[in-house]
Amino acid sequence: MAAKPIGSPIPVAMYPTLSLFTLAIGLVITAFFFIYEATSSRKNRSLGKELATAAVASVFLGFGSLFLLLASGVYV
Repeated sequence: MAAKPIGSPIPVAMYPTLSLFTLAIGLVITAFFFIYEATSSRKNRSLGKELATAAVASVFLGFGSLFLLLASGVYV
């Protein structure tokens, strides 16, 4: 019985598009985070909202960076 090669569940042609969209979404959420921090007073800030926004932005920017590396031929 021959072993089956491991393949990507996402087509390689989709890597540039995925990197563009996930990086764009991550940058928009990051911008929202900075605007929230700059415009809200210290008493009105919510730690939960800050952590949730930062975590979501981090996930999108992380996957965007991953797909950008994959699209450019750096297979990690």
